[in-house]
Amino acid sequence: MIDLYYWTTPNGHKLTMFLEETGLPYTVKPVNISKGEQFAPEFLAISPNNRIPAIVDHASAIGGGPVSLFESGAILLYLADKTGRLIPSDPRNRWQCIQWLFWQMAGLGPMAGQNHHFGSYAVDPIPYAIERYVNETGRLYAVLDHQLRGRAFMVGDYSIADIACYPWVQPERQRQNIDDFPELKRWKETIAARPATQRAYAVAKTINVKPAVSDAESRRILFGQTRHTVR
Repeated sequence: MIDLYYWTTPNGHKLTMFLEETGLPYTVKPVNISKGEQFAPEFLAISPNNRIPAIVDHASAIGGGPVSLFESGAILLYLADKTGRLIPSDPRNRWQCIQWLFWQMAGLGPMAGQNHHFGSYAVDPIPYAIERYVNETGRLYAVLDHQLRGRAFMVGDYSIADIACYPWVQPERQRQNIDDFPELKRWKETIAARPATQRAYAVAKTINVKPAVSDAESRRILFGQTRHTVR
């Protein structure tokens, strides 16, 4: 059994998508990041960066008792290796998959996240910041669109690279016109139609239906962290 410490964010969706796709048994442990539950000592023991998602795998295949992991990309790679699913077995294609997983973790996720922040959450709009992150998100969409030309998915069959990227492609929220990226649009629609994807997003609706930033206190919790926050 896997304990999934989860909230309804793009990084959280990655893990429910993987788990629903593979059928691994899991229990959702909600961590309401708008209420500061990510700072609870028992959660910090698993995720010292006070971020979701995190897991505890009580049936680890690597020995030594339960395994706890944080960082969504590391968790996806661990679970793919554990199950032998959603990652190519051929070494060359495996590394292609891993490099695109890292591309999402280092590029698409952070840039789209800043797009969300300055476009939707900043108290005072900063035109330079909005333009910067909207343009960079568009550039990354174009990179992904190019990679998908002549391919159903990012690297061969459906993989953790696709799962990592899918929740972060949110055209309306990110001020992008999906019709400008036809391969990306086709890919997005294909993944959205997968039964496992639909089950994963149905799980989210049972956990939370409110926006992460709904009042001044949630804004302070989410955006007011400094070095003094680390416990």
